[in-house]
Amino acid sequence: MIALVGMAATVTAQVAMGTSWRVGVDPAERTGLVTDGAFTWVRNPVFTAMIVTAAGLTLMAPNVVSVAGLIALLVAIQLQVRIVEEPYLLEVHTAAYKSYAAQVGRFVPGIGRITTTGVPRI
Repeated sequence: MIALVGMAATVTAQVAMGTSWRVGVDPAERTGLVTDGAFTWVRNPVFTAMIVTAAGLTLMAPNVVSVAGLIALLVAIQLQVRIVEEPYLLEVHTAAYKSYAAQVGRFVPGIGRITTTGVPRI
């Protein structure tokens, strides 16, 4: 059930992004800042849902490989968001993103908000 909920949430969050949905970041591309729907509670609901999916799959087949895969996914998502996504959004949507990120958690509501200077706070 956990994996199914995660998969449904992943698709729902992707659809909610509308024309802003893309894989990767193209520095030349300018997309809108999505802050409604699931993005009201967390800045990265697609990634949060992917983690839920992977956790559900890990619970279905708990072994060294599935746990290692879950850990690798967690690390990869953290790096993608902190090194690629957030700097891009700060550059493109400067004041709007700073305000949004100061109010909304990164993956979990209230956790991982940033200050208006762009410095993360827990």
